[in-house]
Amino acid sequence: MALMPKRVKYRKSQRGKMKGNATRQNYVAFGEFGLQALETSWITGKQIEAARVAATHFLHRSGKVYIRIFPSKSITKKPLEVRMGKGKAEVEQWVAVVKPGMVMFEMGGIGEDVAKRAMARVAHKMPIKCRFITRRHSA
Repeated sequence: MALMPKRVKYRKSQRGKMKGNATRQNYVAFGEFGLQALETSWITGKQIEAARVAATHFLHRSGKVYIRIFPSKSITKKPLEVRMGKGKAEVEQWVAVVKPGMVMFEMGGIGEDVAKRAMARVAHKMPIKCRFITRRHSA
């Protein structure tokens, strides 16, 4: 089942602007290692689910995977060969808005080499460039 909100105040949303870097959600908070976005994009619920399946399958139930993004923005699309006008179309899919610097996935309870290989598999499922980062420990 695709990720989507249980309920929303408004079914249809406007496209909005996606400029600038992430000012929040830009550090590893829950796990030890993270996957950070380097580009701006919409990530669909299907892409997030595919990444989750790839990560959990690779880890064989060892460690923990944290998903830091959620598709809460509705995207509408008109059917093919429909004339202009007649109102806004129905909701086609749900997406998460991702900006550069945003940490999308985190992992904990595993070694760095295993986490790197697992995050590489997750990054292949993403439509944007990503990089592997680690938690900053204070001395």
